[in-house]
Amino acid sequence: MSTDNPGKRKKKPPSSQANKELVLPGPVPRHIAIIMDGNGRWAERRGLPRTQGHEAGVKTIREITEECVRIRGIEALTLFAMSQDNFQKRPKREVHYLLKMIVQYLRSERDTILDNNIRFLAIGDTEAFPKRVREQLAKSIEESSANAGLKLCLALNYGGRQELARAARLLAEDALKGQIRPEDIDEEALASRLYTREMPDPDLMIRTAGELRVSNFLLWQVSYAELWVTQVCWPDFTRRLLHQALRDYAHRTRKFGGLRNRDFGEE
Repeated sequence: MSTDNPGKRKKKPPSSQANKELVLPGPVPRHIAIIMDGNGRWAERRGLPRTQGHEAGVKTIREITEECVRIRGIEALTLFAMSQDNFQKRPKREVHYLLKMIVQYLRSERDTILDNNIRFLAIGDTEAFPKRVREQLAKSIEESSANAGLKLCLALNYGGRQELARAARLLAEDALKGQIRPEDIDEEALASRLYTREMPDPDLMIRTAGELRVSNFLLWQVSYAELWVTQVCWPDFTRRLLHQALRDYAHRTRKFGGLRNRDFGEE
């Protein structure tokens, strides 16, 4: 468990999972983005309240994060935890519960994040959250800011279109201040004003629960990401399925709009 007084926190050795570095054959994605879908369906199929699906989903976050820490080459893991539509359109009771769970997660996992050299980040309009949520987010971000391992990023009250609109506003403000000329605005300028500017673009996007859409998630960043979808709901997503997605990724040819020499009979 974490403590509210970092001065009294006792440093623990890294977990055994983090000590066992895993080297996989073939290329490994530097950045994995996951749409964690199906918590509610998982619970409903078992005759359980939706809240228990969210609780089970938190356990999966821990398992997958620990595995990404182990795998050499993975630098960032971004998890779609709450969309802007979720925050605005879900029943208030469910949103309140989700916010409560976020606070509990941040408190209970903070030591694990710190002990495994994970740098915690959050993207999205978190200023709309209650003070208690913002304080816990800020605490996890600040206390892990010097860590050099896996970047663990939660997308909270996040929408891809909204992020792009925000970046456009920032560019307009800088142009009005004379800090940038309109003719100098290019892809790099816009990307530097996105929430994810500290991370490489995702190489692999995973979606659970079988839906075949990106759901307004990292619209700019996943332009060339490889997509991998499973019918399995998020609470049942395991290390084994993560490795299955990584094996599939390793066997794909990424051309980024170009062609290989041998496509023209050249080597």
